[in-house]
Amino acid sequence: MPESSRDGGRSWSESMSARDRIRAVAETLREPRSINWISEQGDAAWSTTNEELQALVEQGQLRRVEAGETTRYQPDYTRLLFEEIRMLIEENTREELRNELAAITEEIEEWQATYDVETWEELEQSLADGDLTSDELHERRDVITRWEENLEDRHLVKHALALYSDVEAAREQRIDVAGRGTN
Repeated sequence: MPESSRDGGRSWSESMSARDRIRAVAETLREPRSINWISEQGDAAWSTTNEELQALVEQGQLRRVEAGETTRYQPDYTRLLFEEIRMLIEENTREELRNELAAITEEIEEWQATYDVETWEELEQSLADGDLTSDELHERRDVITRWEENLEDRHLVKHALALYSDVEAAREQRIDVAGRGTN
């Protein structure tokens, strides 16, 4: 999927400020990008982009990466991972996460049986089969994309389940400390 929100099929809201557009672009980066690239994608002035990127670096949302003589910016992927896991835990019960894990596994097993493969890579290899119709090719490409997404989601859900008790304990401790402070 293209990184540019314009290329992704979404258009910038006219009510979004230049800083909001820059943040939106920064949040979707998949690889380090220059100020010029981000400025162009966010349809914002270079100076505004530079200021906003520096603020995002200071807030820990972006990392500055030196690439030769060019400075590039990328998300803090570790922070994003933990934020996503935290959100999964906060928005779902343990049982809901277990159910999601089961549903993902079931869907992958169905694809394995349907296409007689073990991995999405094997399914991708089948695209070279000259006997497939264009509809079959499109269907398999869609399945490959969904399979890859399912594997990422399964990975996140497994992490969320593994950390669920720890996050719950930390939340309860935070509530206890806050409660004692008001007495």
